[in-house]
Amino acid sequence: MNRKNTLRRILSYVKPYRLRLAISVLSAAATVICTLYAPLLIGDAVDCVISKGNVDFDTLRTVVIKLGVVAGLAAVFQWIMSICTNKISYSVIRQMRNDCFAKLESLPLSYIDRTAHGDIVSRIIADAEAVCDGLLLGFSQFFSGIVTIIATIVFMLSINVKITLVVVIATPLSLFVARFLAKRTFNLFKSQAIVRGEMTGYVNEMLGGIKTVTAFSQEEDTCRRFDDINKRFEKVGVKALFFSSLVNPSTRFVNNLVYTSVGIVGAFSAIAAGGITVGQLSCFLSYANQYTKPFNEISGVITELQSAMASADRLFSVMDETPQTPDAPDAVELTQVDGSVDIENVSFSYTPDVKLIENFSLAVDKGQRVAIVGPTGCGKTTVINLLMRFYDCDRGEIRVSEIPITDIKRDSLRSSYGMVLQETWLKTATVWENIAYGSPDATKDEIIAAAKAAHCHSFIKRLPNGYDTVLTDEGVLSQGEKQLLCIARVMLRLPPMLILDEATSSIDTRTEIRIQRAFAKMMNGRTSFIVAHRLSTIKEADVILVMKDGNIIEQGTHNELLRLGGFYSELYNSQFAVS
Repeated sequence: MNRKNTLRRILSYVKPYRLRLAISVLSAAATVICTLYAPLLIGDAVDCVISKGNVDFDTLRTVVIKLGVVAGLAAVFQWIMSICTNKISYSVIRQMRNDCFAKLESLPLSYIDRTAHGDIVSRIIADAEAVCDGLLLGFSQFFSGIVTIIATIVFMLSINVKITLVVVIATPLSLFVARFLAKRTFNLFKSQAIVRGEMTGYVNEMLGGIKTVTAFSQEEDTCRRFDDINKRFEKVGVKALFFSSLVNPSTRFVNNLVYTSVGIVGAFSAIAAGGITVGQLSCFLSYANQYTKPFNEISGVITELQSAMASADRLFSVMDETPQTPDAPDAVELTQVDGSVDIENVSFSYTPDVKLIENFSLAVDKGQRVAIVGPTGCGKTTVINLLMRFYDCDRGEIRVSEIPITDIKRDSLRSSYGMVLQETWLKTATVWENIAYGSPDATKDEIIAAAKAAHCHSFIKRLPNGYDTVLTDEGVLSQGEKQLLCIARVMLRLPPMLILDEATSSIDTRTEIRIQRAFAKMMNGRTSFIVAHRLSTIKEADVILVMKDGNIIEQGTHNELLRLGGFYSELYNSQFAVS
């Protein structure tokens, strides 16, 4: 049933290309008819040779001309069918990939966090390609094979019914063999696709952390783990290949039995008085070969079909993932943002059995600079995820400008924040495009002004092509320079609220002092949330929240918390205590 549903969904993608499909089907039928008409002409040509020195050249000449025309038409129709089928195939796969990628954009971050990125890449690239090769490009062979079988039976019946029955009676045996083996290949190909996705994910993970792997001399362990996955891939691949490789020779064996039977029965019939002619026997043997050939092709297509269905199943599983909770029908655009944020009795955990934030409450006034500090895992970044609505609260409510964020359109909410994260991300594009990523309408003068404010104008000018330099992952910029560009991106946009999550973690101390001055100017009059481990960067915050185990345990200004002599004081002194 699952395979039927998968096939039905694939065919729904083919539906918009009905005209091309019809042309492809008609072309396939015309190709088959021309191909099958040729043996009749060859049989007539054989019968023109009556005996030695007795040849009907006039009739033979006409037959040869007809044979040339038929062969030419078959080639033309075959070309048209191939063009249409390829157009359909690649158009369908393009749409499937677009739908899958678009679904990824609508999935909650929890899915992205729990799924290996390499596995997702494998589904969109490798599995989609397998669907294209196995299902869609195999369609022409499958349909041509069906038409060939039906048309061949009709042509054979027109010559001799008895010999045709010999061929038809043996047909179910070939189909039974192919179906028996096909059932056993589907699960194996599905397992193969799963292990391939695991391998892609592992390679992607190791390439992303190759410096760490090398620094800790874990090359041998990494290779050993990869070899374990590779061995499993080999094992399941060999099994799948073994069963799939049995299909073709098994059906060929059955088909050769059919061909032999036709030859024996036909020979006796030609000898008997009133039987078929030698030319008709030659034609019949050709038809027997033509008749059995599609079974070999179809069996091969069925093998590819199992692989393609398994891959399509993985592709559709992404599309079937539950999307993030959609915006409410009456969700509003956040146009007048006063910067006030209220968090009331919020509880949240990534997994139900591990508590993280419990009954968290906070009131932030317009323009306040709120710093969030605490030990690793206390929930600092989680608060940011909830503010941006990357995750929804389990309980409680967050309000921005006195409006619950669940009643605000996500795009509108997120565009009200400017966020600089510890993890930098730049796309493969020019410096201009990277800085203007959130502000595509910005002028070049505005981009340069933002770059100067973020103290990255000087190193940009030193790049090979300045602002026109295309940034890639090949080490054009240092980690600190990448972070400065991310800061410039936010300074260009200047939204009413800011989130700085370890925004200066990769920047040298001298540049950090300059950036802090730029931040102070940028945060003036804007509500700002600052997550920091280096407590020296948050001294000027209006309020510092000290978090531990998902709760606020202390709250106040820098000096107030030091005088309190509590947990914040311990953290601060541990960083600046003189031994």
